[in-house]
Amino acid sequence: MASNLHICKNNQKSQKIVVVIVPFLAQGHLNQLLQLSCLIASYNNIKVHYVSTKTHNLQAKLRVINSFDSFSKIHFHEFPTPSFISPNPNPNSRIKFPSHLQSSFESSSYLRNPVKRLIQTLSSKYQRVVIINDSLMGSVVQDFVSVPNAEAYTFHSVSAFTLLLFIWERKKRPFLIDSEMLIDLPSLEGCFSPEFEKLMKREYECMKFNSGKIYNTCRVMESPFLDLLLKEVTNNNEKQWALGPFNPVTFPKNGPNTKSHTCLLWLDKQEPNSVILVSFGTTTSFSDEQIKEIAIGLEQSEQKFIWVLRDADKGNVFTKDSSRKIELPKGFEERVKEKGILVRDWAPQLEILSHCSTGGFLSHCGWNSCMESVSMGVPIAAWPMHSDQPRNAVLITKILKIGIVVREWANRNELVKSNVVKKCVEKLMASKGGDEMRNKAKYLSVEIRKSVAEGGIKRIELDSFISHITR
Repeated sequence: MASNLHICKNNQKSQKIVVVIVPFLAQGHLNQLLQLSCLIASYNNIKVHYVSTKTHNLQAKLRVINSFDSFSKIHFHEFPTPSFISPNPNPNSRIKFPSHLQSSFESSSYLRNPVKRLIQTLSSKYQRVVIINDSLMGSVVQDFVSVPNAEAYTFHSVSAFTLLLFIWERKKRPFLIDSEMLIDLPSLEGCFSPEFEKLMKREYECMKFNSGKIYNTCRVMESPFLDLLLKEVTNNNEKQWALGPFNPVTFPKNGPNTKSHTCLLWLDKQEPNSVILVSFGTTTSFSDEQIKEIAIGLEQSEQKFIWVLRDADKGNVFTKDSSRKIELPKGFEERVKEKGILVRDWAPQLEILSHCSTGGFLSHCGWNSCMESVSMGVPIAAWPMHSDQPRNAVLITKILKIGIVVREWANRNELVKSNVVKKCVEKLMASKGGDEMRNKAKYLSVEIRKSVAEGGIKRIELDSFISHITR
């Protein structure tokens, strides 16, 4: 009996580390950190706990592209928060930042106490508790400093390029940056609401106790900017790891998620590189007037398209939708039925981008969308709306040179007319310049896939992070 007890104690001690993932309560952040959870859980003997609310956990699980065997290994914690206001988005707002989500964002503060209790409980069972928190959730995990065997790593959901410029400007330009990077650099004006700027400032104050930074990017795309960021983190005695892309870069031919959506069956019937995906993410709502211009531009371009036509997410995506019915020009759907397909619900974006018939992406340049598009070898027509998107657009179009600009950020308050939409779609899909960008994007995609494979730079970086936290 005593011998069995001794074995049990040894087994408990062999539980060396546990990882606690704390995402921000917005789709792009939930998705990235759930995918990272799957990557970490794929390593033997690492337990991963994913912490959010019941609503946001369900949202993340329903929308994730799950080709990971490790998904079932993740332990989900669903902590309650008080109900929050979940208004409809305002398609006519001058600033396109999704201010209607602010109540949802603020509700995350109620996770602090349950997260503290979880960390304390786990600390008695494991040699080390490793917390990976979104940069916008630092205040929620801040109590880890009182737990001797806990350490935290800040996850940044934006590009290294965007983050570098943010730090550089916030610290009053403390080091030299290649002047090429600063040509036509979009201002931060109009990127955020005042309320969200206050939230960011509050959260960034909580970063100083963390042990390192994690980015959803890769050296194939952003090596120069990661090198510059390394100087910054080294000065703070931190480490950094670029662990992206988090999304799968290949799909099994007959996997559980393939061929499940009508648009994928439609894509099967189209020529290679002949279809442009038109999608503006989960936080963009267009005015009726702008939707009409997009529709006319797509029709006049005579290019094949999949248009994901939906309003921005509400704070609670499961509440009854009382938003407007999006109107299109009379007879539009009938006229374009041979050329295009409309998707008015959740679309399998990554699978669309991975399809050989998809040759371009008209996008808001959210970082998830950029990473997915580049990893699948698809060039982008960049039409940024808010947040990090204007600077992501610079990275895509002017540095990586795998995209074109639909509208300059300085003109963000202007209606984009149908002739501009037509011209951009034609340039990306049916011009020599578009073919060159497509070839560059496909080259980057090949290099990214190599980086993910055994011995590749992303795999080495991920192994390095795992070795560090299991040291």
